[in-house]
Amino acid sequence: MSEDGVVKKFMYVNRKSPYGTIYALESLEVVLITAAFDQDVSLTFTDDGVYQLMKGQQTEGIGMKNFSSTYSALGDYEINKIFIDKESLEERGLSLSDLQELVWEDEDEDYAEKSSINLVSRAELSEIMNNQDVVLSF
Repeated sequence: MSEDGVVKKFMYVNRKSPYGTIYALESLEVVLITAAFDQDVSLTFTDDGVYQLMKGQQTEGIGMKNFSSTYSALGDYEINKIFIDKESLEERGLSLSDLQELVWEDEDEDYAEKSSINLVSRAELSEIMNNQDVVLSF
């Protein structure tokens, strides 16, 4: 919680591909830290950021550690609002089936696993962003 005891709504906007820059890894680390402080955290993947959630990432050839499996832990941190920009997927010839499945456990429904991923249009995403207290872009 913030100093005044109010939970703030934080949205992290991921726009960069997962490798070649530090943005994707830094965003993931900040997201997990923010969630540890009981804030309301959501993530957006837009532009080349949609590649961050691709299944089967192979990084041996570029000499970088593959951190994509860490996204599967988001539900354990109660991060269950993940927004995927529909147009960004389409522009890159991708669909939801190309992305990792990210789930959370709903305590109110006997820990049933539910999808964290919400496919939204850019117009819907704009509305969602307008309802956040803090929006950080990576």
